[in-house]
Amino acid sequence: MEIIIGKTAGFCYGVKRAVEGCINEIENAKEKIYCLGEIVHNKQVVEELERKGIQFIEDMQNIKGKVIIRAHGIKKELYELAKKNNINIKDYTCPKVLNIHNVVQDYAKRGFYIVLTGSSKHPENIGTVSYAENNYFILENKDNINNLLQKIKEEKIQKVLLISQTTYNLDDFLEISKELKERIPKEVILEIKNTICNATKSRQEEVSDIAKKVDKMIIIGGKNSSNTKKLFDIASKHCDDTICIETYKEIEEEDFNKYNKIGIMAGASTPEKSIEDVKEIIKHFT
Repeated sequence: MEIIIGKTAGFCYGVKRAVEGCINEIENAKEKIYCLGEIVHNKQVVEELERKGIQFIEDMQNIKGKVIIRAHGIKKELYELAKKNNINIKDYTCPKVLNIHNVVQDYAKRGFYIVLTGSSKHPENIGTVSYAENNYFILENKDNINNLLQKIKEEKIQKVLLISQTTYNLDDFLEISKELKERIPKEVILEIKNTICNATKSRQEEVSDIAKKVDKMIIIGGKNSSNTKKLFDIASKHCDDTICIETYKEIEEEDFNKYNKIGIMAGASTPEKSIEDVKEIIKHFT
């Protein structure tokens, strides 16, 4: 029995930067350290940072101390609030997300209607659209394209920018891009910027490749992790026996020797230890 672990599994650059930044802030703390929202979407990482001394909060009202900005970023208005209230912030927003904020702000000022593919509830997107001057549409999937086109027609929108959540499914984004090009009124200017980060693209391509080769596929990541869910969706298309877990404790005891090859892939917020734990429990059951 062979275990294939994805080379791109585990922390991406933005997550690694944010988590290491938090640890550094704790080690050099001269005041109370807070984090606005979960630093990343992984329960184990959040709990470990809590044990080290970080307090996670949902708003910055009446805060005395340093506030860390999570990897997903925050709304534009919260930066303004922090400045107004003299709150000391340390920004660990992923640079890829900050770049999207700059793109949205620039295009919005130029009169473009911003169309963002992704989840309306995801914190990254909530932050991103705050730079769109209330002139945006969050396109969760292809099923919403008709609603988007109707809005463009009714509001006589002339310029549209299509962008994406950094962790969106690449194939879905390309399909949406193609359909919009074909269906948007010819008089409307359409610009498309693929803002899915390279780490996401590589991870999705690799999980697809591995899933085609194995008898069982294990995806590891936080229950609330968008990129982990997409990895599971992609793997499931190619491997019927695909499971998604947060930790090794969710793996049920079975005879793993019946599999010729087992694939393991982990989301961008999954620590290395979680991957190693899964590998060890598989060996224990063989």
